[in-house]
Amino acid sequence: RMAAKDELGKRGEAIAARYLEADGLTIVDRNWRCSQGEIDLVALDGPELVFVEVKTRSSVAYGHPLEAITAPKLARLRRLAAAWCVDHPGNHDLIRIDAIGVIAPLHGDVDVDHLRRVF
Repeated sequence: RMAAKDELGKRGEAIAARYLEADGLTIVDRNWRCSQGEIDLVALDGPELVFVEVKTRSSVAYGHPLEAITAPKLARLRRLAAAWCVDHPGNHDLIRIDAIGVIAPLHGDVDVDHLRRVF
């Protein structure tokens, strides 16, 4: 069961990355980990560094995937973004945190919701 969930998550992250690239962003990191957790995607949107939390569901039977992004999760993502910046020295003046909800049924159309500046 967990393998299927992991597979769905990986698929959702790949869909989100393609979506962002089609929107003109450049993916600079995927699944970056540190002791505090993991950042799904890091991208550049012009001069802006974008940290992206991706949530994927196969349906909305248990709610929309974006509903899983809670205030504590956003606070942790902010700490992770700061840790990423420390680990990758450079100019990180413009930073934002986005959330992407992917609904990816096994058969049928995929739906992507991109929320910019969620935190």
